[in-house]
Amino acid sequence: MNRTSFFGSMFTVMRKEWRDFFRDRRTFLLSLLVAPLLYPLIFWGIGKLSQMRVETQLEKNIDVPVLGIERAPNLLKYLASYGIDTHPAPADIEARIRAQKEDVALAISEDFADDWHAGKPAKVDIITDTTRRNSDVVVARVSKVLEGYGSGVGAMRLLVRGINPAVAAPLNVGTRDMATPEAKSSGFMSVILPMILTIFAFIGGAHLAMDTTAGERERQSLEPLLATPVSRAALVGGKMLAAALLGMVSMLLILLSFKLSASVAGGSAASMDVSFAAMGKLLLTLLPLVLIGTALITALAAGAKSMKEAQSHMMWLMMLPMLPAYGLMAYPLKDTALWQYAVPFLSQNQMIQKITRGEAASAEQWGLYLLSSLVLAALLWALAVLRYKQEKLAISG
Repeated sequence: MNRTSFFGSMFTVMRKEWRDFFRDRRTFLLSLLVAPLLYPLIFWGIGKLSQMRVETQLEKNIDVPVLGIERAPNLLKYLASYGIDTHPAPADIEARIRAQKEDVALAISEDFADDWHAGKPAKVDIITDTTRRNSDVVVARVSKVLEGYGSGVGAMRLLVRGINPAVAAPLNVGTRDMATPEAKSSGFMSVILPMILTIFAFIGGAHLAMDTTAGERERQSLEPLLATPVSRAALVGGKMLAAALLGMVSMLLILLSFKLSASVAGGSAASMDVSFAAMGKLLLTLLPLVLIGTALITALAAGAKSMKEAQSHMMWLMMLPMLPAYGLMAYPLKDTALWQYAVPFLSQNQMIQKITRGEAASAEQWGLYLLSSLVLAALLWALAVLRYKQEKLAISG
């Protein structure tokens, strides 16, 4: 078969699969529109929850129980000036902290007054459960105010003794933040956004890829197709292109919904790079992953006897794009190492972060990423072709 005939057969198969898939309008619309509609809900949900947390734990007054509340009246007045109200703590305050009935409490030492008047460090304990992330903002707020009170009183003591407080601070440490406005605004989305995009790109065409192989095998409509003179390579290519096209259209709609959500969100989200140039880079980044996903799913579906068996692979397939994100949470890597752009899923994660942070990937990074991704997609396509050449594929379960 010459090259023109090969590609002609492949596109014929692709059109046939799209016509068959489009006949089931409900499935077609669900496969194409669920992810684009779901993404804005996730984006707005995370933004709303973050805003609510800031309002409740940073801006509003908080009430903190205190053991030994009568031992440090001036300290409690200072806390109140920063929106931290106090009340006597019950005897079982530690149990209440463990049971999450209280976020944080203070325990003022019995020797607080004596140590204070003697110029010694007066002990104040912050009682909290460090494994509970829901209280970390409140704990940090209380700790910062206590540190400010301690440093202020320490400076006054030095002044009374005729000593310049600057003597106790030999270093004046400042920070120059070199992060771009896009990177500062991304926050938690820098973690969740690559995960969402890689998952949807990887499995966006899954239903069509499974239906055109395992589904047709179950309906006994695959055998007549295999009996045609079309080569198995062109047949697999056409089915993969149909699934990849569905995945790319879905990704395009997701990126447009991302642009719309970020544009109208206001606040810090408006600083994220949502230009059409950035969207084009994201689409180029995700295209190889769509091809990898459809090729792998087609190969897996070719070995399944039914649609149900093919769908059983979805759980672990969805986990694959999540692994780099979880790994980077535990062990962050600098994105300057070139080898990262040859590792599936990790490379997409790093590229997406660069684009949304407003940073530019080098030509070497783009070249290695595209080359390694397309080679992997080609190898998985070859595996799917081998699966299609097996005689048992034409035998229904």
